[in-house]
Amino acid sequence: MTTGSAGTAAGGPAAGGVRGLALIVQSGGYDRVHYALVLAAGAAAIGRPTILFFTGRALRALLPDGWRTLDAADDGTRPAERDAVLAARGVADFETLLAACRDLDVRMIACEMGLRAEGLEGAALRPDLTVERAGVVTLLTEAGGAVVAL
Repeated sequence: MTTGSAGTAAGGPAAGGVRGLALIVQSGGYDRVHYALVLAAGAAAIGRPTILFFTGRALRALLPDGWRTLDAADDGTRPAERDAVLAARGVADFETLLAACRDLDVRMIACEMGLRAEGLEGAALRPDLTVERAGVVTLLTEAGGAVVAL
């Protein structure tokens, strides 16, 4: 999602009074990042402008193959194992959700401070995603309204 020329942003009212959604994805736990993608894809699918702001350990999800290095799932399993279980149960897997967010124009931002804090400042991000490198001020300016942290 890109911010419209009239200043429409996630969180604030868009054309027709549609409110956007801005999520801060900070936790590196597989289940939390997975569900942030579920929320973002769902919001974008119903026409809500959506921003995912990745910071902290969640930034690994934006590295090539990085989601597999996220922290364990809530049940203690490794991310790839949990992903396979979810897929077997008919739940969208991590790659499907990332692709949906990309295809639905969810705006993805990698926090510059978070990248530095995690030692990832010069790291290459996934080439199949459009990810901006920006800071909290950009998020707060573009979000317009409430921001939810996960």
